[in-house]
Amino acid sequence: MNVLDIARDAVATGPLCNSCLGRLVADRSFGLGNDERGRALRTTVALEDDEPYEEPDDCWVCEGECDRIDIWADRAVQAVSEYDFDTYQVGSRVPPMLEENDVLLREDVGLEEDAGELLKSELNREVGKRFGHETDTEVDFERPDVQLLLDLGTDEVELQVNSAFVYGRYKKLERDIPQTKWPCNECGGSGLKRGADCPGCDGTGFRYPESVEQLTAPPVVEAYEGESATFHGAGREDVDALMLGTGRPFVIEVDDPHTREVEPAQLQEAINDYADGKAEVTDLAIPTHEMVERVKEHDASKTYRMAVEFEDAVSDEELQDALDDLRGATITQRTPQRVDHRRADIDRTREVYDIEGEREDDTHATIELDGEGGLYVKELVSGDEGRTNPSLAGLLDTDAVVTALDVLAVEGEDEPFAAEEFLVE
Repeated sequence: MNVLDIARDAVATGPLCNSCLGRLVADRSFGLGNDERGRALRTTVALEDDEPYEEPDDCWVCEGECDRIDIWADRAVQAVSEYDFDTYQVGSRVPPMLEENDVLLREDVGLEEDAGELLKSELNREVGKRFGHETDTEVDFERPDVQLLLDLGTDEVELQVNSAFVYGRYKKLERDIPQTKWPCNECGGSGLKRGADCPGCDGTGFRYPESVEQLTAPPVVEAYEGESATFHGAGREDVDALMLGTGRPFVIEVDDPHTREVEPAQLQEAINDYADGKAEVTDLAIPTHEMVERVKEHDASKTYRMAVEFEDAVSDEELQDALDDLRGATITQRTPQRVDHRRADIDRTREVYDIEGEREDDTHATIELDGEGGLYVKELVSGDEGRTNPSLAGLLDTDAVVTALDVLAVEGEDEPFAAEEFLVE
């Protein structure tokens, strides 16, 4: 269809602004804005038809919204005035009537419903272009720092500030510290029971007074000038276990960050000072969102060191034979009794990649093993009353228990967690 015929038919539908006119053929020329296209079409038709050039004072399609692009851009800039950010995305919520007008215009001139460019797309692009220029930031259609929604119905700009993230590895250097806040079972985390301080937690609301989260997150929230934070670990160790060696990968997610200009080395020092020797973080870096997902999925192998106590005397030969049987074995584990109140009671299979051990005396040994993520190592030793098979206790035909557990390494099964492509330069 000839563009001049399109323009003639479109102008005949009623008062039409240049932007709405130009959007009809936005896919037929490049380097021009829709307002410029519409003006050029209107001028050419006036010349060819020997008619006066006239622009209407209003528009039945957009009802004047195309003339408010600068206003929307100014409002968007004002909405983010309290925030520092590098990337953005602009979207719009167009009232159904205006969307219908867009469709009706195309029907009236014989075009496909999505021909050219729709009103919503033009608003997003033009406001976004002006916003980026004013804030000296870049558009990002995947994971922007801030997202702005132009609501034409309410005449308001809605702002969403996406979380900021810090990646690192933590070591837990004292026992009886959980990874995250552990609400008191007796009061449900309220700190109160029958109108008084809960005796189970002395009114704190927590079963344990500290956690790795509470020892590391506050300096991160402060550095990002955020509202709160969520701690994500690549799996978790038992409360009574130490996390040593290379540490466990983690990500701290900060809500409503007002700044993103954070120096990882300085933040690492601040966290370690705050943790006061109870925990320590290393390898702090700013991750991509892909890195965040890797940590949340925590598909990782782990290396453990365990102090084990046997009920009966065990010879060195018996111990080594049992370890030989476990090395490379596939272990079937029913959900352990100690966690079956919070996890589904199912059977799982996990691999023991490697295992070594030395006797300390007839009833004590130190064992190190490298196992698949999700392997319950305490139950691998004890057998958990037959729920884990094979087990060290079953192979030795004597009760065995882990008296101290240290996690020495947590790594991705295919590659290290901190692969460079998952960290921001």
